[in-house]
Amino acid sequence: MSMLTNLDLIRRVPLFSMLTNDQAQAIADSVVKRRFRRGELVVEQGRKSNTLFILLNGRARVLTSDSRGREVILAVLESGDYVGEMSLIDNEAHSATVRCEIQTDMLILGRADFARCLPEHSSLSYAILRGLVRRLRHADRQIESLALLDVYGRVARTLLEMSEDINGVKTIRNKVSRQDMAKVVGASREMVSRVMKDLEERGVIETQENGSVVIKERAAQPE
Repeated sequence: MSMLTNLDLIRRVPLFSMLTNDQAQAIADSVVKRRFRRGELVVEQGRKSNTLFILLNGRARVLTSDSRGREVILAVLESGDYVGEMSLIDNEAHSATVRCEIQTDMLILGRADFARCLPEHSSLSYAILRGLVRRLRHADRQIESLALLDVYGRVARTLLEMSEDINGVKTIRNKVSRQDMAKVVGASREMVSRVMKDLEERGVIETQENGSVVIKERAAQPE
């Protein structure tokens, strides 16, 4: 039985199913095949790899963790799945770590070659892609918060994400609805109200007369 060519492998990956023959051949000429050991990291949360990884076989876990080392499994990747595309699209660090559960073969595609498959940066399609990536990153943070942070931590993180820098001060322009906050952080309205009251009493946040909220400098990002 003859060995599969890179083009054969590319054609088996759903991500590339819509490519023309010329496009598929260009990708096939650019990819490199690599074998990862069981337990080996493919990408690491908070770092950049500038690479797209496509699983040919095996299995890998997508993980996120906090400063205490506690982990949450966001997804399990198998043959045909891929990772790294979000960072290649928005040029940000990886939002999660990917670790192989078993020996896994992957195709590796660099940033420049991946970019040739993307629409022009000035196009509407590319803007939509970046918007989708932004939503996915936010969803990952929400899953991480719900799994690893208590209600205090989830409320604090949400307040920070809602704020913007105004004259060097982190400020939430609009009134913070306890009911809406409760739906975001997955807690009761009463619990959110207690947390908000406690944060105000401790001087972490300050509600202005117009309903806006100022976050003091000593309010740290939750662990």
